Amino acid sequence: MTPISPEKAKRYGLMVVIAAWMGLFCMFGYRSSFSIMQGLIIADTGWTTIQTSLGYCFMMVIYAITSFFCGSLIDKKGCKPVYAIGALCCFLGFFLTSFLNSDNPNSFYIYLFTYGFFAGVGTGMLGVTPVIACRSWFVGTKYATMYGFAFMGAPMAQLLLTLVLKPVLQNMGWQVGMKVLAVIMAVALIIASLITKKGATSYGIQPFGTETLKKSAVSRRPITLREAFSTYAIWCDIGCFLTAMAGEFLIWSQAVGYFQTDMNLSLNQASNIYLIIGICGIFTMPFAGKLSDIMVKKLGHEPKARKVMLLLGPTYGIIAILLCLTKSIPACMIAMFFLAMYWGTQAANCAGYASSMFGGPTFGRIWGFATLIVMGIGPAFGTFMGAWFKDNFGLYKPAFIFSLCAFAVALILACTLPLRSRVDEKIEAELAAAANSKS
Repeated sequence: MTPISPEKAKRYGLMVVIAAWMGLFCMFGYRSSFSIMQGLIIADTGWTTIQTSLGYCFMMVIYAITSFFCGSLIDKKGCKPVYAIGALCCFLGFFLTSFLNSDNPNSFYIYLFTYGFFAGVGTGMLGVTPVIACRSWFVGTKYATMYGFAFMGAPMAQLLLTLVLKPVLQNMGWQVGMKVLAVIMAVALIIASLITKKGATSYGIQPFGTETLKKSAVSRRPITLREAFSTYAIWCDIGCFLTAMAGEFLIWSQAVGYFQTDMNLSLNQASNIYLIIGICGIFTMPFAGKLSDIMVKKLGHEPKARKVMLLLGPTYGIIAILLCLTKSIPACMIAMFFLAMYWGTQAANCAGYASSMFGGPTFGRIWGFATLIVMGIGPAFGTFMGAWFKDNFGLYKPAFIFSLCAFAVALILACTLPLRSRVDEKIEAELAAAANSKS
């Protein structure tokens, strides 16, 4: 295969990052909009907080299952069909749910299907896709910086969609708000499907940043799913990611409710505080990515650098919760900054750590399966526990303390992340045996 020119490679890499930005914009558009619409849905339907949150929980379970199959699909077909399927399902998730009739005795089960299933499949197509797409073009000291730019789509969704959604919700209701969101999702993901590209090696070139990796990492043979999941490294990474996700999603789904119920703020005040995460995230996403890559360059060992960043991620979350528990508006505003720093650090470096240990042509299915476990449990569990504490205690404070404990567990697990895995030892033994047989 004739390699593409350096100019075309840079252009293709940029297009992949832009498509990933749109994918993350849509995925987090679903997640952040729920917290804003939840109160209106409860008021309109008469459901409990747990019932309403079950739609979100179900969405995250379907998301996790879809992510696993999505990883295998990307390994075989690339990201174009994935974004296209995501466009259709993300559109249907909002659009069909917007026609929900609360007078229908089956409305709750219809809600679980339209919002839970279609949104779950749609966002599941976006969970691992941006990570794998960016990693197929940028590795080593280039990966986190470029993924940080892609991840800017997440806070931009929280910022822009909140600004768009709030006046629509106040003047026309949550059903119209969902119809507006449905169109935004479809347009963005269709564009992503049209502009994204396959991995760099499909065009006869190596990913940007390959020169910063150790030779053994570049020439590593494909690693099987069984090999990866027979190591403590992947399970510790999953545990660190899962517990942090439980704490994170409790906050994402219940933060506006906490500000309203525990602090007696209006929806407008509560959503404005929540909006700060999006504003800060625009800057903290690329900053956290750049910081991570600086750490890789400084330490000269990617797994060690990712581990350091995974010590910082949960720490940011712990600081944010402690600030929120003061019930001081200025402290809560500062807390949103730390949540934005956590947001830009944790997910990217969990994926970066796994890729540094098990990267290669099979990384899609490895990370897809890891995502199945993490996102199938963490977000749904965290969201459900937030609603459970509210319904049983009447306040969100116990839920926030639960979130604090979840971040603390993630921090403890991060301390135990190994810097080598048994797979590395096995591959090195194979290379040594091959060298001996030739000699």
